[in-house]
Amino acid sequence: MNKNIKNWLFIGATVAFMTSCDSQLNVLPTASIDESEALSNSQAVEVTLTGAYDALSSTNLYGGAIQYSGDLLGDESEVRFAGTFTTLDEMWRKTFTTTNGQTQATWLAGYNTINIANNVLSALDKVDAAKKNTVEGEARFIRGLVYFDLVRLWAKAWGDGDANANLGIPLVTTPTRGVTDADFRPRATVAAIYAQVIEDLTKAETLLPNVPAYNVDEQFGFASKGAAQAILARVYLQQSNYAAARDAANRVIQGAQFSLEDSFDAVFSDATNDGEIIFQITVSDQDGANNMNLYYAPSTYQGRGDIRVQTKHLNLYPADDPRGIFFVRASGNTFTAKFLDQFGDVPVVRLAEMYLIRAEANLRLGTTTGATPLADVNLIRNRAGATPLATVTINDVLAERKFELAFEGQQIHDAKRIKKNVGTLPFSDNKLVIPIPQREIDTNKSLIQNPGY
Repeated sequence: MNKNIKNWLFIGATVAFMTSCDSQLNVLPTASIDESEALSNSQAVEVTLTGAYDALSSTNLYGGAIQYSGDLLGDESEVRFAGTFTTLDEMWRKTFTTTNGQTQATWLAGYNTINIANNVLSALDKVDAAKKNTVEGEARFIRGLVYFDLVRLWAKAWGDGDANANLGIPLVTTPTRGVTDADFRPRATVAAIYAQVIEDLTKAETLLPNVPAYNVDEQFGFASKGAAQAILARVYLQQSNYAAARDAANRVIQGAQFSLEDSFDAVFSDATNDGEIIFQITVSDQDGANNMNLYYAPSTYQGRGDIRVQTKHLNLYPADDPRGIFFVRASGNTFTAKFLDQFGDVPVVRLAEMYLIRAEANLRLGTTTGATPLADVNLIRNRAGATPLATVTINDVLAERKFELAFEGQQIHDAKRIKKNVGTLPFSDNKLVIPIPQREIDTNKSLIQNPGY
């Protein structure tokens, strides 16, 4: 299955057929085909799965919005949003309106992707036996990944009150092919969403091969065993389940399917990155879009230059850390150098994060599974060209995450899991949770709005 087949007209029809997602909008698809055609045989189901990847790569999801939402929402005046889009400005200022068009678009794109995955999972009996495990694993990976990031953005964080009582997001695991009253689902609890995420990713890990059998230039744009393990490591870390986070990260590292690049800057160039990215959104000049480039890069690199790095962030880096100069200057402003290629692939998760998760979890538990925390942290520092540490503390690991993963979408989630203020706002402030789109609330009377909106 080659990613280019997502341009087939069949995909357009299939995705349109499935777009009556659980966004709770009572709008029927403008184009449709009969289910008996859409999911009638193995090839049709496989093409539909490719449509799920296409949906996942939307700029409203992992083509940019999931990542910049996490960073703008978690920003503490380390960047400045200087663009004209009020939707992103609200995110950066933590002044959301319930009619914010960008958050609504991300919600809709998320549930559209989940619905396509649900359609694939509903038709596994049509898939050729030799491909069935892989198809199910990929669909479960996609669904688990999306549910994880939606619940992190639209609900109280794990550990902020009772996850068994806090409202998460609607949980839908069967296809929505026409909107009826039965499709107006209430919000499941945060705990229920996390349970589904873990179930999907755990199952995906058991079903998927180590590396997908696609073209080598595209393989990291598809789910693999390592990708499922890596997102599981994130999930468990978010829950402060350090033993499970450590072990999942260790499985990725010990699997030896991925390797650190020789230099930090090589990670962010498609020409030199050939092994560190565990899962990415593949972009080319014919297909896909990179909204990280759009917002984070200046016009000299085809971006808008809306997100500008401030001195407060630059001052965080020690003088001996070359990551502190991995920036570019244009028109008197500073920009991260991570997203300078308009057609660059968008990283979702990479191996360096796994070493840092293993280091933090081992340190908190007093264990040395895989390696000592000091060895893991220094591995990442050495690759970056920073001076190795003689000893390591939790604060050192958290600082290393900040330096290594800056502008990759983890800022708000790290703040919430360690219960750290975001500027003057406590980690539990309602302003740090995105409101349910008003259009959803107006249509689905079963939905309850987040506090404070």
